Formats: sequence, structure tokens, C-alpha cells
Amino acid sequence: MKHYNQTVKNTLYGVLSMMVLIATGCQQPDAMLEQNKALADRFHTDIFVQGNLDVADEILSSDFVAHAPVPPEFTEGPEGIKKWSTALRTGFPDDLWIEHYQIIAEGDLVMVRFAGGGTHTGELMGVPPSGNSVTVTGIDLFRIEGGKIVEMWQEQDVLGMLQQIGALPAPE
Repeated sequence: MKHYNQTVKNTLYGVLSMMVLIATGCQQPDAMLEQNKALADRFHTDIFVQGNLDVADEILSSDFVAHAPVPPEFTEGPEGIKKWSTALRTGFPDDLWIEHYQIIAEGDLVMVRFAGGGTHTGELMGVPPSGNSVTVTGIDLFRIEGGKIVEMWQEQDVLGMLQQIGALPAPE
């Protein structure tokens, strides 16, 4: 009987532990994925569109790396992202926008399909203002670790942007 009681206790403990794990396991990943999506959204909205450069220190790890078609000085750490944001906001000072079409999160990754643009009324990385309206599409893939963005891979239509601002000839 003593062995039987211990078996019942162990079984109940195991069942209760499983219930707790299932309950928290179902809620925690969803909440974490939503937090990760919010970080990716803040990367574009707060840092680039709103120009709130302090957010880079808040949401990016100190060893953040961007794998993107931009100058190397824009790719490392929060300081690089601040330089990148400043360059874009200088080139498109009045109406820089970014719209997210899809945000998908799985594990420690967040993918954002976006479009962005503005009117090229300021110098953009050495290209004088053209006055042209620009729209660029792209995809960013963020890796999140410890509540901060540690890495980003970006694919965007840089050729199209350069053609739109007159830095390269448009196709005939």
C-alpha cells in the first residue's frame, strides 16, 4: 500500500507538472513571438521612420550585425544603424515611410516583407537631391536573442532605388 501511495503521488505530480508545462508552453512561445515581432517593427518604425536613434541602443545588441546592401559603416552595432537611419532621413527628410505587408515569426527569427520610400529632397550618400518620389520593396530577416536583435539579413531593390533617384540610368 505504501508503494502504491507513492506511485499515485508521483503520477499526480507528473500530471500536474505536464499541465503546467503545457499551459505555460502554449502561452510563452506565442508571447515571445509577439515580442520579437514588436522588436522588428520598432527597428523600422522607431529608428528609421521616426528617427528615434536612442531606440537602437534599446533594441539592438552591442554586437549587432546587418548583412545588407549598404556601406560597411552602417552594418555594425547600434551606432551603424544610427548612421544608416541618419543617411536615409537626410535623403528623404520630409516623408520617409515604411509599410509592413507581412511579419512572420518562428523561433528566434522574424521576417518582415516591406515597402518604403519617400521624396528624394536631400543628399543620399553622395547623390544630390532629385526631387523624385521613390518606392523600394524588400525583406528583412531578424534574429533575436535575449530580447534584442542580434543580426539582420536584408534583401531589397537597391538597383530600383538608384534608378529612381537618378544615380543610375533607368532601363529603356
